[in-house]
Amino acid sequence: MSVALVTGATAGIGAAFARRLAGDGTDLVLLARDDARLRSAADELRSAYGVSVETVVADLSTEEGLSVAEQRAAEGVDLLVNNAGFGHQGWFLDAPLDVELKTMRVHCEAVLRLTHAALPHMLRHGTGGVINVASIAAFVARGTYGASKAWVVSFSESVAAEIVGSGVQVTAVCPGWVRTEFHHRADLDVGDVPSYLWLEPETVVDAALRDFSRGVRVSVPTARYKVIVGLNRAVPRRLAAAISARVGSRRAGRRVPAKP
Repeated sequence: MSVALVTGATAGIGAAFARRLAGDGTDLVLLARDDARLRSAADELRSAYGVSVETVVADLSTEEGLSVAEQRAAEGVDLLVNNAGFGHQGWFLDAPLDVELKTMRVHCEAVLRLTHAALPHMLRHGTGGVINVASIAAFVARGTYGASKAWVVSFSESVAAEIVGSGVQVTAVCPGWVRTEFHHRADLDVGDVPSYLWLEPETVVDAALRDFSRGVRVSVPTARYKVIVGLNRAVPRRLAAAISARVGSRRAGRRVPAKP
């Protein structure tokens, strides 16, 4: 029976991955910061699906947490889902530097180190792979969050190209707005997001696993978001960045300085 390691596994997309994989008969290693939530999630999954569930308490924004996660990934899993992440409001120069650095550590360093630790086992067996949860923000020039997710997409494509033909797959999944606690925890105002742009976590997971099984390197769930990404790529990058900055300024109540 295969084993999947899911980070950020107690809520949102991570929890949806855990439920779906358990339903498919996959044993799980769940990683998150909150021990109580982890134990509760593990008990529910064992009871509902009869799979083995191991828990790992680790904060991926710390060196200690990264080392613990890295060690478990290196012990061998068949699927790694790098899902852990967080957002915050505010402009780059307004946000505390330590928060920006934590963003890069969780979204980039953790993805790099866990992928590096997990792949050797997979390559020896010629099967398995990595799903890195990025975001549609990867295609929009806006803030450290978007930049970090753009790195995840580029990194995933690069690693996938390096190991082509090995039987091991790497996929970056780029969802849009998803109904999770992510935005509430980041204290983000999402009241003006149209209802048709919201996705359920299960929709994202279904698309990610389907594209992963097909060898797709960048998965964008739903046709409407594929269209949005396609249109964005057709717009000159400088113009897209300017539009994004002005939209963000209206939401933040901050004036974008005019060009001198």
